[in-house]
Order: sequence, then structure tokens, then C-alpha cells
Amino acid sequence: MAKLLELNNVWAGYGDATVLEDISFSLDPGASLALLGRNGMGKSTLLATLMAAARQTRGSIRFDGRDLTLVPSHRRAQAGLGWVPQERDIFASLSVEENLTVVARSGPWSLKKVYATFPRLKERRANMGNQLSGGEQQMLAMGRALMINPRLLLLDEPLEGLAPLIAQELLGVITCMVRDGSMAVILVEQHAQQILPITRQAIVLERGGIVHQGMSEELAANPGLLDRWLGVAAH
Repeated sequence: MAKLLELNNVWAGYGDATVLEDISFSLDPGASLALLGRNGMGKSTLLATLMAAARQTRGSIRFDGRDLTLVPSHRRAQAGLGWVPQERDIFASLSVEENLTVVARSGPWSLKKVYATFPRLKERRANMGNQLSGGEQQMLAMGRALMINPRLLLLDEPLEGLAPLIAQELLGVITCMVRDGSMAVILVEQHAQQILPITRQAIVLERGGIVHQGMSEELAANPGLLDRWLGVAAH
């Protein structure tokens, strides 16, 4: 099977500062990856690098066989990369429905399907983006990314700062998307015990480099490694 995503010896950062060093890994179509590490270790920068929002200085990134090194962000989105950054970046002055339809591309994720997945968005479809709660904004950011019908969805700490009930609701949605297997997912999350059970592969970053790469199930079953690299043990 041809790889969907391939990173080979990638170095990246912001301005003159290097954050990521010698990053290499690959993903199959429909795969799921937990991207783990303590705060400030490069997880968000890795997703930003995939979307050309950070500066890649060395190495190569290939998506569906295409070299993305010089491809700008909007072209990467058109190629099938969907990104939900920590900041959410929804359009505050557009309605919920306008946020969703402005980026829509044909595919299985339609407005109807997004509303079925996130009923709160349907209820609030006429509200402006800045009139939503934090949880609703996160649902909107995810729904908007799905409306481009990505082949790879990048989720940067989607549960961070949300009320427990909302976080569990979103985790359930993410779990269904991962198990469906119609698109690949890279999921950044501080709490390893929440995402290791729903992903197949896991990578741990430490000071901008990969210090562990393997199967999620094996990492979840190794509290010593979890404590060593993340300062936590599986619950």
C-alpha cells in the first residue's frame, strides 16, 4: 500500500529558531496517530509544519506521493489536509452555517452530515462565530475542517479547556471518525490515556525530536515509558 504521508529528516521552526529536528515517520491511508509529549516539545509545530504555517528548513514532506515542501497552506488544504489548530481560527463575523459552507468541497462530509454529527451546530446555525461557547467553537472548527473532506485530519488538542461533558462528546466523535477509517487522523493531546485507546500508532516528542515511535496499544501498556516521557502513567 502506498503511504499517504511521508516525512523524511524534517527540520522546522519559526524564523531563525529551530523547533523540530530530524523528524521521520509515515502514515497509511486511514491510519491514526497519537502525537504525544510534554508542553513545548514541538507537537503543535509539527502540525503547523505539515500545513506550511511553520518554516521547514530541511528534509521532505510527501502527501499522496506529492512533494509538499514548496506548496503553500491553501494548496495543502485543497490536496486533502484538514487542520484544527488550538486557536480554532473560526470566522467570528460569519454565521455557523457560513463558516461551514465557505470552505466546503464535495465528498461524504456534507452540511447535513456535519449537523448530524454536531446537533448543537444545527441549533446555532444562524449565530455568529463569536456568539458560541468554547465547546461550540471547537465543534465548529472540527466541522469546518471536515467540510473540506480531508484525507488527513490534524487535530491539535481538541479537548483542551472544554467542560468534561463536552470533551467526552467530542472524544466520542473523534473515536467514530478514527474507527471509520475513511481518512487518516493525527491527534495531539496532553492526556495520553484518552487517545492511546482510540489510535493505532503513537509518537512521543521530546525537545523537538522523536524519542518513541510504535503501536499505541504497546505504549498504553507500558506505564514506565509513559512516566518517563510524559510524566504520567496510564489510568
